[in-house]
Amino acid sequence: METFANLLASRRASLLTGIAMACLWGIFASAHVLAFLRGGDWSYLLFCGAETLAALFFIVRSPPVSVSADSRDWLLAIGATFAPFFFAPSDMAIWPGARYLLAIGSLLQMAGLLSLNRSFGLVAAQRTIKTGGMYRLVRHPVYASYLVSSSAYLLTNASPSNGVVYTLAMLMLVARLLREERFLAADVRYRVYMRQVKYRLLPLIF
Repeated sequence: METFANLLASRRASLLTGIAMACLWGIFASAHVLAFLRGGDWSYLLFCGAETLAALFFIVRSPPVSVSADSRDWLLAIGATFAPFFFAPSDMAIWPGARYLLAIGSLLQMAGLLSLNRSFGLVAAQRTIKTGGMYRLVRHPVYASYLVSSSAYLLTNASPSNGVVYTLAMLMLVARLLREERFLAADVRYRVYMRQVKYRLLPLIF
């Protein structure tokens, strides 16, 4: 298992991961830009912009002090990171007004990514512990924004395929979050931060 994780962490694997992300992003971005051009729904551009920012920070992320060697962490991280790129515009909407919620989620994602900056990473890793910005409110503001924007996206783009992507993405997100915290809690500074900021995703709920 550790050998598999080391393989995933190799330079060649990182290059292949980057190429795969670029290809999926290209398909994802073109579909959503075309959907905007057809219908003029600006929420598509915000959602696309938020995912693009995440991809850019992945490329310029700072080197970690240590990275999880558990292959389960790597597989969850890869699955949860790539899942949103499989969302596709749909003509069916459960709640058309959710596009405003999608815009809020996308803006929250951008704010969380900017707060995290180059400490953004794919898998659980020891980097600079962020405690400012949105990290004063919840311990995982970027994941919280994924929850908001993905839920809103499904409400405005209801389809069986999007439902499957959403369900898998949310399951992987929660599992990734819990395993990531277990890894980060090995650092006493992160344990102090956990006591200061009690909620993971949603204030007063979780």
